[in-house]
Amino acid sequence: MGAGRDHPAGVALLPLPVSVPQGAGRRRAFFWRPALLTATLLVVSTAATAQTESPGQTLKRVEQDLQTDKALQRQLDRQSQTLQKELDELRDRLVGLADQERAQEDELAHLEESLTALETQERNQAEKLEGERQQIAALLAALQRVARIPPEAALARPEGPVDTLRSALLLRDTVPALRARADALAQALTRLAETRETLQAQRSRTYAARLTLIDRQKEIGQLVARREELSRQTEEERQQVAQRTARLTGQAADLRQLMDRIEAERRAAAAMAAKREAERLEAERREAERRLAEQRAAEQRQAEQKLAEQKAAEQRQAEQKLAEQRAADQRASEQRARAETETARAAPSPPAGERLPVGGRVTVRYGEADRYGATSRGVTIQARAGSTVVSPQAGTIVFAGPFRGYGQILIVEHSHGYHSLIAGFGRIDTAVGRRVATGEPIGLMPADGSPDLYFELRRHGQPINPQRGFGAPEGKGQG
Repeated sequence: MGAGRDHPAGVALLPLPVSVPQGAGRRRAFFWRPALLTATLLVVSTAATAQTESPGQTLKRVEQDLQTDKALQRQLDRQSQTLQKELDELRDRLVGLADQERAQEDELAHLEESLTALETQERNQAEKLEGERQQIAALLAALQRVARIPPEAALARPEGPVDTLRSALLLRDTVPALRARADALAQALTRLAETRETLQAQRSRTYAARLTLIDRQKEIGQLVARREELSRQTEEERQQVAQRTARLTGQAADLRQLMDRIEAERRAAAAMAAKREAERLEAERREAERRLAEQRAAEQRQAEQKLAEQKAAEQRQAEQKLAEQRAADQRASEQRARAETETARAAPSPPAGERLPVGGRVTVRYGEADRYGATSRGVTIQARAGSTVVSPQAGTIVFAGPFRGYGQILIVEHSHGYHSLIAGFGRIDTAVGRRVATGEPIGLMPADGSPDLYFELRRHGQPINPQRGFGAPEGKGQG
């Protein structure tokens, strides 16, 4: 710390290599160690020799430090290009994983609906079989009681022969019907067993789908953290090198001014001594200077005349080129205006549901009454807890954070006068000024319940139907 304070340039040491999180191939981003070692040694040597060097030596050493920093800056620029390429690849992976997560959520919702239907079917079959079983058990009990009555006791019963015959015929007809109902009950039990097997398999698939969805969400979270770490690391490294270079440049300027002052004083003293010795040569010197001045004045006038003629010619050429450029620009502007007008008239509106920021069920559509009774200027989507929210279109983040009663919101500025307002985040994973691609993850829904996401799309400040997508006709109240 002491050496850093004594150094006139105020050299700041750069941080050591920073490891990056897993999820991107376990790669690491490192600074160039030779350049850092050189900068560190320069700081130590400067503190040790600052009291014995002359201003000229100090200036030379500072200029060498500047050359070293420029080389480090070039290395850092190359590293920045490599990191930017990795950021672009990471953004593409995030977009793909978000699409996979959306498909996985849809599949999981379908499996859960199918599971609910199978559970209802199993419950209904079980209730129906229980009723059949109780009826058959009652009939079997009655037959068993009749079978235990001896024939002699049956003849001695108080009923008449006709009643006894009728009971016998009734029992004869009941036995085949009871056998048929028993067979039907066995088949129903078989179907119930098959339904339970199907239900168990469906539960296994649903559990596997949930595990896969959790893995996708974890991977997206790791990649988002990796993206933020790379962005922050690149910006901090460039700022540190730029600040150090600026300090070295200021010190070099101060040293040059000091040396200029010393040199001026030395020249003044030499001039005073030379003046006393050169008085006898003053007349000859003045004559020589006069002739030289006349010669230089003539050369100057000739050079100024040539320069004026050259500037006049260049000005005429520039004015001609400017006129031609303006005419070409005017024609190009008129052609673009006509082309944009024709495109706006002929281009069909994108289909409904082009890309919403999150997957789920639309509960309030554009123009419908919301839960407060007001007319909705966007759409409300009921999403799964913890779902990834993506950018509906490429653009720039112009606002990110809490706003009045809307909670955490994002405003994304797109091309052609479009703005997206997205509210209902549980967490925002981007920042103001950041460029985002179409479908790139920008945050997560709350982690519990069935959260709602509000999505509003505006063009030139006027709300339009988000489900008609970007490129919808201008104007209010489009449904």
